[in-house]
Amino acid sequence: MTKKCLSVLLFAVVIMSVLSACAQKAPVNNAHKLVTEATTERTTDTMSFKLSYSQSDSLNPFESKTLNNQVVENLVFDSLFAPDESFEAQPSIATSYKYTNSTSLVVTIPSGLVFSNGTKLTAGSVVRSFNEAKSSPHWGNMLKSISSAERVSSTAIKFKLAYKNTSAHKLLTFAITAKEPDKKGFPVGSGRYRYGKGNGMVYLKVNKKRTDFKPHFTKIVLVNITSEESIENAINIGNISYAFRDMSSNSTEKMLCSQKPVNLTNFVYLGVNNYSGITSDENVRRAISLALDRDTIVKSAYRGYAKSATSPFHPNSDMGKESVIIQTSADIAASKQVLSQSEYSEDDLKLDILVNKNGKRRAAAKLIKQQLEAAGFKVTVNYEKDKTYRYMVKHKMFDLYIGETKIPNDMNMLSFFSGSGATRYGINTSKSKTARAYRNFLFREGEIGSFVLSFTQEMPFIPLVYRQGMICYTKSMQGDMQGYADNYFSNIEDWYFN
Repeated sequence: MTKKCLSVLLFAVVIMSVLSACAQKAPVNNAHKLVTEATTERTTDTMSFKLSYSQSDSLNPFESKTLNNQVVENLVFDSLFAPDESFEAQPSIATSYKYTNSTSLVVTIPSGLVFSNGTKLTAGSVVRSFNEAKSSPHWGNMLKSISSAERVSSTAIKFKLAYKNTSAHKLLTFAITAKEPDKKGFPVGSGRYRYGKGNGMVYLKVNKKRTDFKPHFTKIVLVNITSEESIENAINIGNISYAFRDMSSNSTEKMLCSQKPVNLTNFVYLGVNNYSGITSDENVRRAISLALDRDTIVKSAYRGYAKSATSPFHPNSDMGKESVIIQTSADIAASKQVLSQSEYSEDDLKLDILVNKNGKRRAAAKLIKQQLEAAGFKVTVNYEKDKTYRYMVKHKMFDLYIGETKIPNDMNMLSFFSGSGATRYGINTSKSKTARAYRNFLFREGEIGSFVLSFTQEMPFIPLVYRQGMICYTKSMQGDMQGYADNYFSNIEDWYFN
């Protein structure tokens, strides 16, 4: 075969290979396109997804008192920001924020926003909603450090802060409502759903003004269930599809649904009598902290639905990550060594722990008793009814007490360190170096490091755990179930039933 013939033959082989490759590639691309279109298609569901609510409680977010209704409201009303699992503020309707000086925060929203009834959502709507939220049972405590709000323009709101706080925007999670209710008397929001009523049912239906929201569940039936036990039984037998439980009671341990933990700012701590007795010695307080095995308390007393405290701040928060000062397992040797530096002998190491009727805290008290006794303390646990417990705490009739408080999303700890703080009991706020360091940090641009160092040395109270809640949903529910405290239905548009 001549070179010329060989060249022609090779050229023909190459051409055939290219054509063959092209013929193979086209169906693959078409197939990929078909799969993509199939997976993005939304099938609507109007009856399968059900939530519980309390008919006897208001559906107005500024008046509701039950967790039941506050969870439902999360679907109806937007806020400026929504928290994530680290309590960072993710924009909801806010487009930007700026601290214009040490006590002023300006937040902007887009123009053209509307509520589900078609009325305009403007800066004025935000200001009016803030004023209502500030006096509400749900957001009142969260908004204490924000003095006021005023309209700067139709799309800008200025918040006046009670003191310098570069995390104040994390507190702006309150519901924004229209001024007037709808024709059926329901409050109006701009959220993903709106209230509806018909055929003896109350339900949520998709807010058609939200063209960006394309869920599978276009209608959500609300089932009137009031008691916690009934809610948990309802989800176990399939009468409702989803519930958020804050795990404050023991009954949640009986739930048989698919479960996912949710970080909360519910802080469980040991209050300590800094005024009298052996706990007035900071060496004793440090020894108590070192003797505690917080990981065991999480596992046993809270059934794994808590996080061991590594500082006063939540371990998932930015401040918590920057100030790890407490180890989560017990160090008995270190505890005994610190005790040897105190002025007390072994016979003096007697402690009482005051606890109320809460089952989880009672379980924690038993564990703490065992852990402290391993370090050489002699411990008595006093179980009291709530009214007696509160009286004894207020009048400093304790060595140690187990307390719980909800910390705001900005991790503000002022309730421990001010003379009128709700959790100050046992702490001499006028003489405590830690209290002074915290107030200096908060009000006078002091360093957070100075507070953390002082806390480590003085240990005016002893962090134990941050509780978790639970998202619980029927096992036939599909999708990557995401949800956080006060942001329970983060990606509900991706949820569906088989």
